[in-house]
Amino acid sequence: MKQLPSFKTGGARVETGFVSPDPELNIPFAVIEGEASGPCLLVTAGVHGAEFCSIEAALRLLRVDPRELRGTIVVLPILNVQGFNRRSIGVMPEDGKNLNRVFPGSADGSLSERLAAWLVKDVFPKVDAYVDLHGGDLTEEIVPIVLFPANDPRSQELAIAFGLPMIVEVPGRGSTIAGGAACGVPSVIVEIGGNGLWTEDQVTQFTHGIDRILAHLGIKRSEATEGRQTAKQVALQTLSASAAGIWYPAKRLSDPVQAGAVLGEVRDAFGAVVATITSEVDGLVLFRLTTLSVNKGETVFGIGRFVG
Repeated sequence: MKQLPSFKTGGARVETGFVSPDPELNIPFAVIEGEASGPCLLVTAGVHGAEFCSIEAALRLLRVDPRELRGTIVVLPILNVQGFNRRSIGVMPEDGKNLNRVFPGSADGSLSERLAAWLVKDVFPKVDAYVDLHGGDLTEEIVPIVLFPANDPRSQELAIAFGLPMIVEVPGRGSTIAGGAACGVPSVIVEIGGNGLWTEDQVTQFTHGIDRILAHLGIKRSEATEGRQTAKQVALQTLSASAAGIWYPAKRLSDPVQAGAVLGEVRDAFGAVVATITSEVDGLVLFRLTTLSVNKGETVFGIGRFVG
């Protein structure tokens, strides 16, 4: 089918299939509607096709019993299907672009831009909240965090409701959640996992957080609300490699750092240091590149500084 089915029909159902908003796309979907009317939550994953932990968590949502719902859950568990099939890092293989950087997209653009434009035009306006699931790609690891668009209190409330210990306000255009927020939809990105790996504990972090979002929206009662942690807001500063070479990080995830601390070195094949990466702020490590190879300009560390 070229479009998703109606999200609200007035009857309990689970409808699954594939939607092809473009001849080059064939995206799996599920619409899970409860017997009682209520809000509609959109959950996507696989924007980055090799972030497997988030994809598995989205697939678990297909098991939800519609009789437990007061409203609808729409799940698009693998948006970047070819990226998933090819284990592509960060981009859609068809055009080499990062889907999480092209919103609001363009109906006349490349494939990732057309996919973004379809979501903005035909999907976001029909939902009441949006959660985009991510996790560390094949080359990176990240502390569990929830990101929300800047100057959007309703999205901030959604981020807090997910129940992870840290939330991050992110500025700018281009992301999925910027696209959602521009449509008036509270939107968050959740990051859990790393290096393309997934564990039951990590998947459970995702599913419990989604349960808390469902409870927050009034779609489903959830015992997972008891596991919610008090969220602290952090400002994220990213640091990039100033040279290509061999990457040796000096800090691990969650390590505290001080301004001026050495975070890692880039060396050449003979061991000579060609670049040293230092922290510019006091904070803790939220993200790091985990591969031995690094290219000039690649993000190698993300440092979180507590605010408020």
